[in-house]
Amino acid sequence: MSIKDIRAFSDKAKTDTELGEKLKSCQKLRELLTLARESGFELDEVELYPPNEPQFSADQLSEKLGKALLRA
Repeated sequence: MSIKDIRAFSDKAKTDTELGEKLKSCQKLRELLTLARESGFELDEVELYPPNEPQFSADQLSEKLGKALLRA
């Protein structure tokens, strides 16, 4: 439930190809949060948004989520 947990989920998705593909396919934040929970991570939705430092890269997220979370 902290930035550290978000970073850990992001890092796992970078090394786990299947998880990374599932993350990239998420179109809605709810889907991302469900995937994280199914993978053993409890993320706080509020901490995903700016002004917090982005914990995901643009290539990890769908275009829609990237725009929302990265303010790209």
